Formats: sequence, structure tokens, C-alpha cells
Amino acid sequence: MTDIAPAYELAQVNIARLRHPLESAELKDFVDGLDPVNAVADASDGFVWRLQSDSGNATDVPVLGDAWMIVNLSVWRDPEALTAFMYRGLHRELLARRREFFERLDEAVTALWWVPAGHRPAVAEAEDRLLHLRAHGPTPYAFTLRAPFAPGPKAAVSRSA
Repeated sequence: MTDIAPAYELAQVNIARLRHPLESAELKDFVDGLDPVNAVADASDGFVWRLQSDSGNATDVPVLGDAWMIVNLSVWRDPEALTAFMYRGLHRELLARRREFFERLDEAVTALWWVPAGHRPAVAEAEDRLLHLRAHGPTPYAFTLRAPFAPGPKAAVSRSA
């Protein structure tokens, strides 16, 4: 049996607005969890890539022109691989505590989209997808886990619904 490389991979972005400075005691558990959570992600079945700066994470990467906003940008094999990582272990524990660490935003903070295999999205692309989701709701251009779209060339490059 021959493995066929997938034509598309799933990109995801999520943003969060900090309640306190990263160096604060209030965010110690979150900051202390970054390296272990990222190590689990990196070793997860279906993980492809994640944005990181010289710090090893992306907490110092600017997003949406807001100094209090942090970004997580990654690429996965498929929604099932992403979901399997999100809802287990330390990531799940920290996710359950997100209101301690981050402000509640009324707008979408997570967007998914299909990218051609091998493509590594930049923050500007992720911002565009997230803003599109906020403005238009789920479409093939930007969607959510609850309202997914199948991969394909139109979904990977086009804004049309």
C-alpha cells in the first residue's frame, strides 16, 4: 500500500487578549505551561507546524496591532488531529482556566482554513482569515470546528463563499 501525501493541511489561528502582563504572578501558570504544551503539540499525531519566535513560542509576535494580544498559529493534518490535541492533558487544563488568563472577547478568536500542503501561513494571513470569519461567519475561506468546510483549491485561496 502506498501512502499518498495530502494536498491540503488545516491551518488554525487563535488569539487571546491578556488580562495581565506575561511576567505577572497572575499569568505564571499559563507561562509555565507554554513549553510543556508546545512539546506535546510538537509530538502529537497530525501536528505539522507552529509559529514560533526565538522564544520558542509566539507570545512576542504582534497580532492585530494590540500589544496585549497574543497569537497561536499552527498547521495540522486535519480537524481530528487538532481536536485530539486541544482537549487532552495540560492543554485542556489551561484551556479550562482561560478566563483567569485572558479577557473574554465577543468576536471570534479562532479561525480555521485549508492551506496547500507545505504552506506555512504568516500572521497577516491569519489576521485576514480571522477578520473574514468575524465579518462573514463560517465560509470555505475561514471557518470553525463547529462549522467546518471540506478542503479544496477554492477553500485554500478564495474569499468567495
